[in-house]
Amino acid sequence: MIKNYFKVAIRNLARHKAFSLINITGLAIGIASCLLIFTVLKYELSYDKFQPNYKQIYHVVTEDKNSEGVFYNPGIPIPALEALRIDFPQVTTGALLSNYGSQVTILGSDASNTSPDKKFIEKTGFFFADPEFFKVFHYNWLSGSPEILKDPNVTVLTRSTAERYFGDWKTATGKFIKLDNAVTVKVAGILEDVPVNSDFPLAIVTSMETAKAAGTIYNYSDRWGSITSNYQLFMLLPKDVAADKVSQQLKNFSTKHYASRTRTVRSNLLQPLSELHFDKRMESFGDHITDRSTLWTLTLIGLFIILMACINFINLSTAQAVGRSKEIGIRKVLGSFRRQLWAQVMGETAFIVIGSVLLAIILAIIFLPFIKHVTSIHESLSILNWQTLLFVMLLTVLVTFLAGIYPALILSGFKPVLALKNKITSASVGGISLRRGLVVAQFAISQVLIIGTIIAVTQMKFIRNADLGFSKEALLVINANTDSLAQSRQKAFGQKLSQLPGVESVSFSSDVPSSDNNWSTNFAYDHRPDEEFGLYIKLADENYFKTYGLQFVAGRAFSESDTTNEVVVNETLIKKLGIKEPALALGKEIRMGNQPWKTIVGVSKDFKTNSLKEDIKPLIIAEKREFYTVTGVKLRSSNLHNTQAAVESAWNEVFPEYAYTTAFLDDDLANFYKQDEQLALLYQIFACIAIFISCLGLYGLVSFMAVQKTKEIGVRKVLGASVKNIIFLFSKEFTILILVGSLIAVPVAYYVMNSWLQDFVYRIKISPVVFIIAIFISVVIAWLAVGYKSIKAAIANPVKSIRTE
Repeated sequence: MIKNYFKVAIRNLARHKAFSLINITGLAIGIASCLLIFTVLKYELSYDKFQPNYKQIYHVVTEDKNSEGVFYNPGIPIPALEALRIDFPQVTTGALLSNYGSQVTILGSDASNTSPDKKFIEKTGFFFADPEFFKVFHYNWLSGSPEILKDPNVTVLTRSTAERYFGDWKTATGKFIKLDNAVTVKVAGILEDVPVNSDFPLAIVTSMETAKAAGTIYNYSDRWGSITSNYQLFMLLPKDVAADKVSQQLKNFSTKHYASRTRTVRSNLLQPLSELHFDKRMESFGDHITDRSTLWTLTLIGLFIILMACINFINLSTAQAVGRSKEIGIRKVLGSFRRQLWAQVMGETAFIVIGSVLLAIILAIIFLPFIKHVTSIHESLSILNWQTLLFVMLLTVLVTFLAGIYPALILSGFKPVLALKNKITSASVGGISLRRGLVVAQFAISQVLIIGTIIAVTQMKFIRNADLGFSKEALLVINANTDSLAQSRQKAFGQKLSQLPGVESVSFSSDVPSSDNNWSTNFAYDHRPDEEFGLYIKLADENYFKTYGLQFVAGRAFSESDTTNEVVVNETLIKKLGIKEPALALGKEIRMGNQPWKTIVGVSKDFKTNSLKEDIKPLIIAEKREFYTVTGVKLRSSNLHNTQAAVESAWNEVFPEYAYTTAFLDDDLANFYKQDEQLALLYQIFACIAIFISCLGLYGLVSFMAVQKTKEIGVRKVLGASVKNIIFLFSKEFTILILVGSLIAVPVAYYVMNSWLQDFVYRIKISPVVFIIAIFISVVIAWLAVGYKSIKAAIANPVKSIRTE
């Protein structure tokens, strides 16, 4: 019997080649999309799960409350570590201090090597840790042990880092490297490479004692009021210690240590390691945070795509059921039970689905290497693993059930008398209302994705073209950690650059105008008590305003000075202080923290201090040369390549010990929105896939209708119907269904995309035009899909059409 069913399935596929191709293609594309989405989801959800104590590790974060609201920071004051170890002896607490964009100089076997030939800029930086960190987190040691990190001036490298520095990791132990041209450390251990799916990209781990000894170089501070996201603590809770109990104890700890030391209501909270990769409130050490809502969006898109493919299958299968009515009638007369016929149809569906799955796997393998262009995944992925195999098996069963259950019930339910008398029509099979409903659902999904695409692309275009309040074009940014030697040469370097014909101006600063830096402090204005909100800080020289094209609404830039006497503030600070006119702030004094009072000499026009997802911060710009780690070079737009080469030559001449690393400011700013750009691209890709699958279904249905209505079309033409009338006959129903689908799609798309736009403080308004465009696109695409078959049916010879059986 099974052999017979198999033969019948093959014959049906061969007899209806076009419909078989449409079904298999639609299902294959839908399943391949689901496979790729599943691969991305599986990767994102796997972060740090290789840690054996994954469920027992917690991140100690900081919450600050003031009159402005609630703010979160992944960091914690450095002296809190020892206090936590004293107050929480039942848990293991480890610390990690990061330093980004650092230079590593390879000294080799000679710690006093004065002419090293290898210099590296580690963009992901390096870390400082103590042995306790490796009791919280587990990593494989190829050489050495965590205890070596008790001593100062020792470091640990991962295998790949050691091979990059020394060629062979086995020979790296005992050799020396220099960090930021300031601290020489000895390689005392080797770690196995950390998996890429981790928010702890360890490559170089130096002892925390080294950071202590280096002092201000790595911002190691013993002040309770100072907090930085670069210093983070992690707790390993024993299995018999509840997280809720520790959280309650942390409230008491916060009251004990912060009440008299901070201007805000500060407390420490526990964040499960499982939330670290998904919490948008706080940055992690990894290269990106994936919002769970984004993962839900991808999941829904995958479900929508596969659902649309199943709708195609149901529509075509029920429409084709008329042609199989006699076959079913004969089988029933010869003794077949309904359950046997049901099993036959489900078996045929399974056969098609399995073929589609095999094709989908091939498509997924082909397109998998391109996944990095639409996600933040950098490692090579594979779909040939047991999780994906299990997913494919479950998906095969689900698709077979969704696509086959209704056609199987319809076909197996035919009454043999009506079937043999050929009285079963396409109008009665499956119900016209059902097929219409399925087409409406299909185009509603397509329109949601089209609207999402239009809004996402428009928002990202708005972001790219937004006025940031400063100049970002042709602005070369050179990053380097500073020390006293570099500071002594900065002026000479600036003079050398200013003499280059392609350079307009040069500025040294701690930060570019718009960045992810949120360095803030308490402050007082005009000899009043400290204000209730924080003041954000950027340190820069007198050329900062000219180089970055900052404008003034009152006053001027500060003058060059060896000491910070004059400062510039922004409009937002003036407004928050309740000052009606910016000029009224000129000559007033302001104090940062416990520093001396400084005179306000200028009020800059507001510029975007961070990404467009954040409000403009109240800001002060002051001089302090020891913090200048950024060199901004404004270039003339002509002959950029030669000017860049001249800048590099000047750098190597003045700073031969320092590696040269640059980026254009507009490229750096684009990184703020990398994930949002990727999401917009995902919408475009899946909207195209959804439209393609919808068009496949429409083409199949119109093809079937053309066959079913052959005689009707012939009669209509004989009675005087024009080609236009015939085309209208085919198009009007689908046009109405698309318009009905839009009534569902518009509110859904508005809700989803309006929620996404809430992430941006500066955002577009969703215009009704967006929805009109989406509906118009859907209608036009549908007309194109049905046009060919409609025209072909309309111009057919009516005599042949009438003679058709």
